Amino acid sequence: MPSLPCPGLVVGVGAGRGVSVGEVTGLIRRTLDEAGLSVCEVVELATVEGKADEPGLVAAAARFGVPLRGYGAAALASVAVPSPSGAALSAVGTPSVAEAAALFAATPGGELLVAKRKSEPRGRPARATCAIARRLARRGKHGQDG
Repeated sequence: MPSLPCPGLVVGVGAGRGVSVGEVTGLIRRTLDEAGLSVCEVVELATVEGKADEPGLVAAAARFGVPLRGYGAAALASVAVPSPSGAALSAVGTPSVAEAAALFAATPGGELLVAKRKSEPRGRPARATCAIARRLARRGKHGQDG
């Protein structure tokens, strides 16, 4: 029987090429703090396949001690999100990366806790976005978590 994902938080991340690990981790930590959530609950960083090898994202996942998983643009495009972006659609083929990746990785039954947030670098445009979804615990045959 395949293993089921553990309940926890999935952080969806979008990034421009060359984003720094500091910009990504700073955004994630700030977003978690503002939402009253703990970094210890994060079980996965999720993004679009085309960004899954971005060094800043790979390093951020390593710093948090969680996997970075990339999902296909077509799969992410099928997820309804509150903040679609024409820029993301033209750049990577899906109208959402952060929100869609968080929700897609948290399915079935995942819940978006924090909508897309942008990093706040000084003196230049944001190069990272994130959103947070919660995986729901699955119930076993006898109503037990499993």
